[in-house]
Parts: sequence; structure tokens; C-alpha cells
Amino acid sequence: MSPEYAMRGQFSVKSDVFSFGVLVLEIMSGQKNRSIRIGDNVEDLLTFTWKNWREGTVENMIDPILRAAGTGSLRDMIKCIHIGLLCVQENASKRPPMASILIMLSSSTMNLPVPSEPACFMDISLFDNCDDSNSSDASKRLKARTTISEGLSINDVTVTDLYPR
Repeated sequence: MSPEYAMRGQFSVKSDVFSFGVLVLEIMSGQKNRSIRIGDNVEDLLTFTWKNWREGTVENMIDPILRAAGTGSLRDMIKCIHIGLLCVQENASKRPPMASILIMLSSSTMNLPVPSEPACFMDISLFDNCDDSNSSDASKRLKARTTISEGLSINDVTVTDLYPR
């Protein structure tokens, strides 16, 4: 779910681009968005992908089954991850339109723009995934984009707005 939809209920074609990007990253990594376990840490897919991208180790996050099956070149797999990161940027206006994504996927010579940091999602109790060392805990909570795992609620209360789009 795109951050603008999750936080403010705003839906647009850029929300679909965000979802497409998450799907591409799930396929390339072989991991679900909310359940990547690395040692004792559990991270969401976007945080995990961004860390690997910044560190230049993005090839380490590619699903070993994809690599072993010889389904494509490493360059093409990294390109798909690059496009996935472009799709999940926090600012919806920075996400490319689907027509551009199609061109990016089909072109072997196109230079892709550098992605910015993706939206940050985390468990409500874990505020250390978004790196903002200058903020107080209270402001981190206000800035944090939170999602709640399936079946988990802070106070077991849910709210549903029944308004048509």
C-alpha cells in the first residue's frame, strides 16, 4: 500500500506504481514485504533493499533460485531492482509513470534515474528502522510511516471509513 494511501487515504495511479514496485522487489528477492529475517533482525523489504542498494550489495538480495535457474542476466536482475526502487519512492511525484516503466524494462540502453530513499514502513513498536538520529523518540513516532501486522492492533480497535471514492 502506498504511503499516501495508508496515511491519508489518497489514491492515484502513483499508488499502483508503488504496489508494482513492491511486487517487483518481492519477485526479485523471493521475500515477502514484511518478513525478511536477517539473523536476529526482522526488516521490511523496502528497508532491506535500500540498505543493499546504498552499500552496493544489491546482488546479494536476489533470490538464489533466480540466480541458479539462469532465468536472466545479473545485469537485468539488478535493473529490475533499480526500477522497483524507483517505483517505491516515498514522494509520489518522483515515481515514474507506468508507460515510462515499460520503456525502462524493454530498453537495454536507457540510463535510469537514481532512486531516492523509499517509503519506510515498520512495526509500531520498532522505530529504529528509519534512520533519523537527530530526532527525539516522539518526533520519530510522528514521522514514522507505520503499518500494523496482520491481526495486530495497539488496542484491538479498528476504524473503517465507509466513504466511496
